[in-house]
Amino acid sequence: MKKIAIINGHPNKESFNFGVASAYKEGAVKSGAEIKEIIIADLNFNPNLQFGYQKRMELEPDLIKAWEIIKWADHLVWVHPVWWGGLPALMKGFIDRLFLPGFAYKYRENSVWWDKLLKGKTAHIITTLDQPGWYYWLMYGKPSVNQLKKSTLEFCGVKPVKVTYLGIIRDSKEEQREKWLERVIGLGKGLK
Repeated sequence: MKKIAIINGHPNKESFNFGVASAYKEGAVKSGAEIKEIIIADLNFNPNLQFGYQKRMELEPDLIKAWEIIKWADHLVWVHPVWWGGLPALMKGFIDRLFLPGFAYKYRENSVWWDKLLKGKTAHIITTLDQPGWYYWLMYGKPSVNQLKKSTLEFCGVKPVKVTYLGIIRDSKEEQREKWLERVIGLGKGLK
């Protein structure tokens, strides 16, 4: 049985992203997967990595629980909007606070290399945009995907990382949103 963590990075529970996360969960449950969810907006934590890497901040209980879910999972599904080309601030703070040396990766002494402590896990990023995915890639170089996929997940050993773009959200009609949700249910069923 595949163990999946669905990580929702949208701060607003009324958002389409919550529908997307729910659709993925619906499909994954139908496929027999075990699901745990992390709703970042529900967590009580300071998203500011206050001292950088000079001094370790104590992890709040909600972050400790979230990290246990991430360690437990085989597959991480990240659902988030793209805002100003990047991740929502709260989601970025979640990553800053949790994906730490000794947790997600470990630098080797006297070496430019590091150990990837999340090896063996896979991921899928499902992101919503107010532009077509191809435009985001072509015009802007998909900065949020580069940050989450390459600079965070793959850096820590998570591979492969698939990406699904849903957009244009802003002007989308109910019919289009239903098609997107059906597509995401299919992704969950296929455990992708």
